[in-house]
This record gives sequence, structure tokens and C-alpha cells, in this order.
Amino acid sequence: MNGLVHSINISSGGVPKSSVEEVKVSKNGVEGDFNVFRESRGGDPDRAICIFSLERIEELKGEGHPIEVGSTGENLTLRGIKWNSLEDGMRLEIGDAVLELSEPCAPCSKIGESFIERKFSRVDHEQEKGWARWLARVVQEGIVSIGDSVKIIITSEK
Repeated sequence: MNGLVHSINISSGGVPKSSVEEVKVSKNGVEGDFNVFRESRGGDPDRAICIFSLERIEELKGEGHPIEVGSTGENLTLRGIKWNSLEDGMRLEIGDAVLELSEPCAPCSKIGESFIERKFSRVDHEQEKGWARWLARVVQEGIVSIGDSVKIIITSEK
């Protein structure tokens, strides 16, 4: 399964995150991005990067949600990936970097403005499997640019 980087999103805190052309991805996350939740946990390496699907964003917009790229706090917005097939432990080669999916990202009230009546549970993995954003650890640091290919290179054994 292959896809592309549609958007790279960063902010100095909060949402929405703004798009940039290129970033350095390190074990601590995306350079130039601040996430108070990640920082409050001591820079948890399993939560270094948040990714989401452009197709899911478009489907949610089609349902009437006021969601936009970057409005749910994702660092990387990907397109062309079969989102409901993602699992913990899958590795994604993106630009020079390699990420490993660690867990579906539980939604919080900070992203409520992206949903009708602030019902951010619409992207809760426990309630809507295949709709969650994903958290990932950085296995290999590198540069990621808009338009880079995304390739699943390893599926770990459970």
C-alpha cells in the first residue's frame, strides 16, 4: 500500500496546525511543533507524531463537520492509504524517515471545533474503528516533504 504526504502541520501550541513544506522528524517529534500533551508526558516517544487521512477528512466534511487539514492536530496528513487497514506496529517509510504506528490517537476536547456539536468522539477508535488519527514513534529520523511517498514497509507480528 502506497500513499503521499498531502500536508505537514505544525503549531507553537494548540489547533489548528499550519502547513509547512518540509520538516525534520526526530525521535521527539516534528521540528517546530509543540504539543502540550506530549510534553507533559516527558516527550513520550510513542506519541512523537500524529497522522491522519486526507480521505477521512474529506468524508467527515461530507457529513457536514467543519474539519480542515491540521484542525485535529495531526502533524502529517496522508492520502492514498487504506486507513481502516492500519494496525499497531506497522511501519511507514515517509521521505527519509521511518515511523512505527504505536496506537490510535484518543480524541480530546481541543479538537471539538472540527465536529458538529463538538462531537469529537466521531474519530474515537473505540467507537468508530478505522476513523482515528494515529500516533507513531520515530524509528529513523529524517526529512519529510509535502509530496513524499508513503510506503508501508513492515507489519510487526502481534
